[in-house]
Amino acid sequence: MTFEELQLAPAILKAVREQGYDTPTPIQAQAIPAVLEGHDLLAGAQTGTGKTAAFTLPLLHRLSKGQGKTNKFGKDGIAALVLTPTRELAAQVEESVRTYGKYLPLSSTVIFGGVGMNPQIDRIKQGVDILVATPGRLLDLQQQGHLDLSTVEVLVLDEADRMLDMGFAEDIAQVIANCPKARQTLLFSATYPDGVKAIATRFMRDPQEITLKEKHAASKIRQRFYEVTEDERLHAVGLLLNHYRPVSTIAFCNTKNQCRDLLDVLRAQGFHALALHGELDQRERDQVLIQFANRSCSVLVATDVAARGLDIAQLEAVINVDVTPDPEVHVHRIGRTGRADQEGWALSLSSMNEMGRVGGIEEAQGRDVEWHPLAELKAASDEPLLPPMETLQILGGRKEKIRPGDVLGALTGEAGFNGAQIGKINVTEFSTYVAVERGIARDALRKLSAGKVKGKKVKVRLMDE
Repeated sequence: MTFEELQLAPAILKAVREQGYDTPTPIQAQAIPAVLEGHDLLAGAQTGTGKTAAFTLPLLHRLSKGQGKTNKFGKDGIAALVLTPTRELAAQVEESVRTYGKYLPLSSTVIFGGVGMNPQIDRIKQGVDILVATPGRLLDLQQQGHLDLSTVEVLVLDEADRMLDMGFAEDIAQVIANCPKARQTLLFSATYPDGVKAIATRFMRDPQEITLKEKHAASKIRQRFYEVTEDERLHAVGLLLNHYRPVSTIAFCNTKNQCRDLLDVLRAQGFHALALHGELDQRERDQVLIQFANRSCSVLVATDVAARGLDIAQLEAVINVDVTPDPEVHVHRIGRTGRADQEGWALSLSSMNEMGRVGGIEEAQGRDVEWHPLAELKAASDEPLLPPMETLQILGGRKEKIRPGDVLGALTGEAGFNGAQIGKINVTEFSTYVAVERGIARDALRKLSAGKVKGKKVKVRLMDE
């Protein structure tokens, strides 16, 4: 099956082709027709299976054919609401909406906590077709009278099990109660605990159910376990990195304290590492994720706040610094690598005290894990493991109407760089981040600082200095 056979709108197919996709994944092939037919949908699939596009594409198709209702504020009403558990996932879903809907006359925005409300309120007042939100901030804005959900035609609950894990059950129920009863509801969940089943029974109308039982193919995600003592554990992460030489790695820890300790060890060993955990504010979290996603950071040290919803292209390895007590979490962790037909390493460190947890993982996977001795890890090179890119931060973003094309033009025009030397460009409300090849980073900094972006002088800095 191809995307053309799914009979999506030509404007959507054009955007899909530009992303290099021709064939839908199994969850997309099953979910998209069901959504286009107007059914409520209860879909179970692991992360990394393409489920965001499984609801984004048909949602955009449906809205491109819609009538456009007016809300109580006299603006075009919110036609689709996507509820997600975390800020990171909300931002990524909205980016997916923008990417696949770039040729459609539809507007979208994302709202979440941890940042100021006023810019979000201003954006909503302008009129929004598709709203992506976390439950807490959504209810805050609605209770203050800034949001009207009476025009919602499609409601998506993404990572529903994770939202329940985070204690959002009552918030979800309240949000659903504020939406029209005559709506289409799509629920996506990696697992089906009782809470998810209760939501489906209470709020969905005869939903079609799709469950993919696929496990990660051993040929795509190559798992190895190494026995360590507690004294060896953090040092062993550096041994793994120097042996396997992955360009990008997520190192999962069970606690924030372990994250901080590992970050100190890796930096002392010369690795370019950043940490992601619950104590970072939104600006810090955004900057960490931008640097890691654009390959200007070698190692992201993370707690399980990053285990779901984090979609990083070309992630070569996942290291489980600690074995998680929940086999399902292990699956989500290693599912960050080996995506989109790429291969990846899933490397786990385990002490004798964690062997019971390893047994649970073996039972869940239906096979024994593969053990290797720590002594076999030898540095594959004497050169330091450096990320291929560096990130420049430009002070100025959407508020100054800066677009990615403005930055690319400044770098490839007067500055004289080749477009192939420029990586991802992320424009946020107040800043713009551009990845450039490591070898040209300081020259690019100098030329951007001396030149202009969108006809104006800008302040620029290297993120790691």
